[in-house]
Amino acid sequence: MGLYNKLLIQVKESYYLFIVLGILASSCIGSVAATMSLIKLPATIELIQLCIAVGTAMWFNATILAQLSHKIILNALILSVTLNSLIIIIHLF
Repeated sequence: MGLYNKLLIQVKESYYLFIVLGILASSCIGSVAATMSLIKLPATIELIQLCIAVGTAMWFNATILAQLSHKIILNALILSVTLNSLIIIIHLF
C-alpha cells in the first residue's frame, strides 16, 4: 500500500479533522504565496502566479463546500500545497 492510499484512508477515518487542518494549511500557504508574488512590482508572470496561488486555495475550499469525494478533496489539497510551495520557493531563490 502506497503513501497516497494510506493518506486517503486516514482522510476517510478522520474527515472533519482533515477539513480543518486542510483549510488552515491551504489558506496560510496560499496567502504567503500570494504575498510573495506581490512583493516585486507586479509584472505579468507575478500576476499569473498570484492567480495560481489564489485559485488553487479557493478550489480546495470549494471542494470541501461542495462535499465532493474524499479523493478529490485530497487531490485538491495536494495540488494547492504543492503549487503554492513552488511559488514560495521560486521567490525565495
